[in-house]
Amino acid sequence: MPLFKTLSVSETTKVIIWKIEETIEDLQKHISLSDYSKQRLESMKSELRQKEFLSIRNILKEFNIQDSDLQYDEYGKPHLKDGRFISMTHSFQFTGVIVSEEKSVGIDIEKQREKILKIANKFTPIEEYKTIANVATLTRKLTIVWGGKESLYKIYGEKKLLFLHHIFIEDFNFEDEKTTGTIRFEGTETNYDIEFLEFEDFTCVYAY
Repeated sequence: MPLFKTLSVSETTKVIIWKIEETIEDLQKHISLSDYSKQRLESMKSELRQKEFLSIRNILKEFNIQDSDLQYDEYGKPHLKDGRFISMTHSFQFTGVIVSEEKSVGIDIEKQREKILKIANKFTPIEEYKTIANVATLTRKLTIVWGGKESLYKIYGEKKLLFLHHIFIEDFNFEDEKTTGTIRFEGTETNYDIEFLEFEDFTCVYAY
């Protein structure tokens, strides 16, 4: 069972990361899917996408959550029927889920790729990071910023937010593995804690 990492954020909030190494058949063995999820799985053309979908259901089982406990709102944001908060993510061979009993949460996993430099000005004021000359370091930094913004976007849960104009990530040191983020939208400002970790050229960021 390739549980990659389990993180206890607090007594009521936990993150589980899965590294996909199994076949589709193996991933299906110990889970039960709702009719809706079976239809979604069958509609997926990509084998990787199917594995991502199934591995997330295996993570849910680790939280003692059944697939049928999960429902989606009109914006595609997942919710749990028992009122707990949940967010999910997938990127290549890694998937992740964060669940909290008491606070809104968001999570994102991204592969660290230099192509993020080409789109950085679309989601963050790139001049904030102009002192970073090393491409690898800048790629890591921007991947964390993107992951932080993606996590906050998932918490907000609607399509109106713009990464560049409404979501802000406080600058940080890699060693701290944490920062803060703010959503400023329609006259309201909300602040969040953000934590991150890096592994195998991937970055995981989660917010709460």
